[in-house]
Amino acid sequence: MEIDGIISAIVIGIVIGVLGRLVVPGRQRIGVLWTILVGIVAALIGSAIAGAFGVADTKGVDWVEWLIQIGLAALGVTALDRSKTRHR
Repeated sequence: MEIDGIISAIVIGIVIGVLGRLVVPGRQRIGVLWTILVGIVAALIGSAIAGAFGVADTKGVDWVEWLIQIGLAALGVTALDRSKTRHR
């Protein structure tokens, strides 16, 4: 992976992580770096899932892929928040 791919993964991860966090109701007790990391992982997994279903490369905006990624990020934020609150 080249430097531009890494930078775009981080930027997409930030956007997906923040959108996933906004979807989850209430206050999440995870930091910004965890949100970004969850977003990056959700973006990568979501792209793979969208590719498997053939909806990753469409004409125009890939809304289905974005929804999958945001949904995965919301699940990741929720899971991480619950695991952090259990240990306190």
